[in-house]
Amino acid sequence: MDEPRWLTISRELQAIAQTGLTFTKDAYDRQRFERIRELAATIMAEGAGARPEAVLDLFRQELGYPTPKVDVRGAAFAEGRILMVRERSDGRWTLPGGWADVNESAAQCVVREIAEESGFECRVLKLAAVWDYSRQGHRPRHHASIYKVFFVCELTGGQARPSIETTEVGFFARNQLPELSGGRITTGQIAAMFEHAAQPLRPADFD
Repeated sequence: MDEPRWLTISRELQAIAQTGLTFTKDAYDRQRFERIRELAATIMAEGAGARPEAVLDLFRQELGYPTPKVDVRGAAFAEGRILMVRERSDGRWTLPGGWADVNESAAQCVVREIAEESGFECRVLKLAAVWDYSRQGHRPRHHASIYKVFFVCELTGGQARPSIETTEVGFFARNQLPELSGGRITTGQIAAMFEHAAQPLRPADFD
């Protein structure tokens, strides 16, 4: 599923405005960049059916040079089945993971996320993929540019335990996947994780 054109355009305009507001020292240029940010918010709001003021407030919270956000996901297996969690927010399933936190490596983040969301302890075996969110067929859902970082992990302990973000924990065969949270994971990404688990020496995927 390709992203709608309005989302791509508004995101890029917001990045241009944010960069300009970060570095300009000219008062007139600042006014121009603020206007570009307003136009970006208007385009995104019309496309998403949101209030322009709400989108603009969101844009104003983004400071400094604009860079992609990082989302980490862990693929852990037991008896040929992949560990998944049901999201409380939409009732659908995904690999454990979430936004990367500061002062942690990406691998440390995914170990923590798996423990928090599923109750299982693990160690990271390999980096499996670094994908751009907008190029992976996700449902359009975010104003920011996102890199999704996937790791294959090995379970080392713990037991299934839902969290404040998840309502259920389960293991699923490749051909028996549950309803997926399309904004977080795709069937193609899960298929790739099965391939990486079966081929430890396979190089990391990227786009």
